[in-house]
Amino acid sequence: MITASADRMLARRNLQKPSKLLLLTVGAGTLAAMTVLPAYAEARNAPSSFADLAAKVKPAVVSIAVQHKGAQFNGRRYSHNFRNPFPDGSPYHEFFRRHFQGPNQGQPDPRGQRRAQAVGSGFIVDPAGYVVTNNHVVRRAAKIEVIFDGGKRHVARIVGRDPRTDLALLKIKGDQLFPSLAWGNSDSARVGDWIMAVGNPFGLHSTVTAGIISARGRSLHSATLVDFLQIDAPINKGNSGGPTFNMNGEVIGVNTAIYSPTGGSVGLGFAIPSNTARKVITQLKQDGKISRGWLGVQIQPVSAEIAEAVGLEEARGALVAAVMPESPANRAGVRTGDVIVSWAGKKVKNVRGFVRKVAFTKTGQSVNMVVWRQGSRKTLTVNVGESGAEQAALGDQSPDGVPVRPSIASLGLTVAPVDSQVRRQYGLSQDAKGLVILDVEHNSAAAAKGLRRGDLITHVNGDMVTTAVDMKSGIDQARQNKRDTVLLRILRRNQPVFVAVKIA
Repeated sequence: MITASADRMLARRNLQKPSKLLLLTVGAGTLAAMTVLPAYAEARNAPSSFADLAAKVKPAVVSIAVQHKGAQFNGRRYSHNFRNPFPDGSPYHEFFRRHFQGPNQGQPDPRGQRRAQAVGSGFIVDPAGYVVTNNHVVRRAAKIEVIFDGGKRHVARIVGRDPRTDLALLKIKGDQLFPSLAWGNSDSARVGDWIMAVGNPFGLHSTVTAGIISARGRSLHSATLVDFLQIDAPINKGNSGGPTFNMNGEVIGVNTAIYSPTGGSVGLGFAIPSNTARKVITQLKQDGKISRGWLGVQIQPVSAEIAEAVGLEEARGALVAAVMPESPANRAGVRTGDVIVSWAGKKVKNVRGFVRKVAFTKTGQSVNMVVWRQGSRKTLTVNVGESGAEQAALGDQSPDGVPVRPSIASLGLTVAPVDSQVRRQYGLSQDAKGLVILDVEHNSAAAAKGLRRGDLITHVNGDMVTTAVDMKSGIDQARQNKRDTVLLRILRRNQPVFVAVKIA
């Protein structure tokens, strides 16, 4: 047996020897030389096995089976030309049928409607049966089942969902306490740390993969409230909503997305940090919904040139480009041209960080905000307002100064108000008013109704809309009237069309 002291002696001997060269075959017969590092340079804390960790956490990791009405199966639109490549009787034939062709080979159910079964992952964070998963896993669910390692099933209900962070909280019932997991501190997770993921890729329950944290603070599209952890542990379709663990068995991330040109894992996975997820899940558990802080300003980054022009020592903070009338910022005395440098006693480094600070501030709370104005600091007291579910937390500016396009998550749309740039891009008339559709989420209610990029939404349930807030109000009004659809009037190539879209 080689002891720790023997390892150190071996390392010292290696220091006295020249490094060796190892010839490897790369590509089609090309030889490349790679230096073999001496033993002392190898990772010292690499685990010899993940078996103990996996055995510890797997009982609290679950699969999520979601049934919903529609013509899609497992996120794919069924096609009679999409044939099973494996012969009948092959062990792979049934696997392919279940996970790529859908139940009953895509045939209608006895009630004349086809049902799709989507499969995701989740984990229990409370012994009483509270289960964390992704919002996109359960967004259009008619029925949800939580499946434990071993096959036991429990029907689940949705406690609350948050489309902006893509998180959801479920609740299951049982006669006993359930195994549960503890949250870890994602802020202490470092690039290069070992991590382990557990989930349900392609319906393969309780699959364990391992890797490292590849990067921190990754931005995905317009998800301004999340700085994702990038991981290289293989995660695939079905891992969504599953946990990423540190080596102590604590959840430091919720697996949410992958980047892949092929549809499979290429080592680029993204997880919602636990410190963000825990805040959202705690509020969903307490209130069943998310209430976010709102300031009512449009902001942009502070460049080095702007910092020099206004007399700031460093390029940081958030420059106020506009203040909305009758907003919390307006009532607090915020002015156009102010640079917000501190919020609730903490430095504001950039726009993206400021968006999160305000969004995760409790509504109604009084906060001291420091602004840089005409060469000196000024402290203002802001009573934080409440942001609507479809409203951006801080107006419509992204970290790079490009307008953030509001997401109407309940319909599966990304829209933009009509301005001169939008008019030029989409060939709209000078008197055009409304919201232009920039993107339609795949498999959304809007996609099912044929809405597409470039359509101009002019009215919701008969009321004219010019902002995302207008549209959100129309959707909320429909919900209050106990309607599950909204009537949209759109202009397509200057021709008016009415479309009824189901609210998710």
